[in-house]
Amino acid sequence: MRGYKIFAGSSSIDFAQEVCKSLDVPLAKADVKRFSDGEISVQIAESVRGRDVFIVQSTGAPSNDNLMELLIMTDALRRSSASSITAVVPYYGYARQDRKAAPRVPITAKLVADLYETAGIDRVVTIDLHAGQIQGFFNIPVDNLYGSIIFKEYVQSKNLPNPIIASPDIGGVARARYFAQQLGLEMVIVDKRREKANESEVMNIIGNVEGKDVIIVDDMVDTAGTMVKAAAALKAQGATSVMAIATHGVLSGKAYSNLDSDSLDELCISNTLVTKPHDTITVLSVAPLFAEVIRRVYHNESVNSLFA
Repeated sequence: MRGYKIFAGSSSIDFAQEVCKSLDVPLAKADVKRFSDGEISVQIAESVRGRDVFIVQSTGAPSNDNLMELLIMTDALRRSSASSITAVVPYYGYARQDRKAAPRVPITAKLVADLYETAGIDRVVTIDLHAGQIQGFFNIPVDNLYGSIIFKEYVQSKNLPNPIIASPDIGGVARARYFAQQLGLEMVIVDKRREKANESEVMNIIGNVEGKDVIIVDDMVDTAGTMVKAAAALKAQGATSVMAIATHGVLSGKAYSNLDSDSLDELCISNTLVTKPHDTITVLSVAPLFAEVIRRVYHNESVNSLFA
């Protein structure tokens, strides 16, 4: 076998180190610097000739800097004669701009996919894309992992008396239904209307939550406004408790002040993005999952069987 090396971008150094620890391999060295005008400079500090290379880099805030760093690092590795380059992107930035929701707007998720390929990335490994069809924006293999594999065990460990799954909107029904089936639970839907980005108004609850311990399932939580309003509406309908699980803790803007509300009892997220501590937040690690996927990709083994 040619051997493989794992590199880390600035946004995911701790995450990559945890991945390397799980695989019992050292984190490869790369010098990432910035010039005084903000330009990014990358130098690969060890030979990668003929090696399969994995770059671990979430493209969350600052999204533009982290995306450019990933692309520049890819170019450096390609010019250093790496055999293959896999982008391990725990959080895929710009994923919410996946369609033309209004006239004269871009489909930025597709543009980012084109940039990945142009830079020289051969494969992408990510988790819980905002929309599964983003995989079709690429002409290279994309492994979209399911965060439910770690959240399932956590929810079961809580031994909730009367658990029920809730989708925070109509668009998330498929994701919530899959999670409900995994746990053998029923599901309700929070019907909401969004007037503009990052703001929503909860309309009503489709289903009965009286005396239930509700688990809201989503792919990400940004300002947490939707989560908190949904939790308030669920408790107004008689829910005993409300917790939320979301793979990506974006937590921008007023997120932390929103989480100070008593409506949401717990927010459980993964470590795909770096987040500040909060009494309401529980963070679960998906690094071991990514480590196993890296091992399987390198050895040409099935990834899907992890979730079967």
